[in-house]
Amino acid sequence: MSNEKEFNPNSGYFMLFLEILIFFGALAGIIMLRNPLFGLLFLLFFFLLPGFFVINPNTSRVMIFFGDYRGTVKKNGFFWVNPFFVKRKISLRAHNFDSERVKVNDKLGNPILISVILVWQVEETYKAAFEVNDYEHFVRVQSDAAVRKLAGTYAYDDFEDETEITLRSGMNEVNHALEEELMERLAIAGIKVIEARIGYLAYAQEIASAMLQRQQATAIVAARQKIVEGAVGMVDMALEELNEKSIVDLDEEKKAAMVSNLMVVLCSDKSATPIVNAGTLNH
Repeated sequence: MSNEKEFNPNSGYFMLFLEILIFFGALAGIIMLRNPLFGLLFLLFFFLLPGFFVINPNTSRVMIFFGDYRGTVKKNGFFWVNPFFVKRKISLRAHNFDSERVKVNDKLGNPILISVILVWQVEETYKAAFEVNDYEHFVRVQSDAAVRKLAGTYAYDDFEDETEITLRSGMNEVNHALEEELMERLAIAGIKVIEARIGYLAYAQEIASAMLQRQQATAIVAARQKIVEGAVGMVDMALEELNEKSIVDLDEEKKAAMVSNLMVVLCSDKSATPIVNAGTLNH
């Protein structure tokens, strides 16, 4: 396997001056000397013309001479090379790729929609030009393959074990795993991964409604659990305060009734309606 190497072409300004001399020399010879042989200079002029090329910032040219890789020109400027050179242009700018939303199954088998946002650039022009057929198409295909593998490695969400990394809750870890996977896949094409992250994540339409209800139910259960824990603590504190300050003497039956009433008041969704007891505690 060959590696990228630098190619130093000739400055184009000297050859441009020479081309101007050839053109006007041929023109003067035909008009003033009326010698048709000066027309051969026009053939030389047009033969040398394809050798000129310009390298703009963050662009490069891969130089190929009769199938032989001679190097890559990355230096900016105006140059000239042998007209038989094939000058393949490869951009060194950063590219932003937003993949299409694909439907895949997560680790638990749930169908989800997911897409990836990838920022990449060519790092080694030799690999980009010769190791793969079309490096831009290669990036798109491998990004799709990487996001499918990622979705099958993690669950979209885990309602039972909150410590497990999921696609929804472990974005930093998941994005890092995605970057590592893409770096490994795109290294063969000389592509550098600048950033990779999940751009879109949702349940597929056929289960989205059911999963939303499950998420809502889980949230309600968690909220109720917190409410009950707080209510039990408040009831226990109330009983301790009544006992310590000897405000009222309650037997076990009255304590049970008081606990029941307090739990209903504290755990109810709606405000309790007070009832004034004008008789005794037993009536």
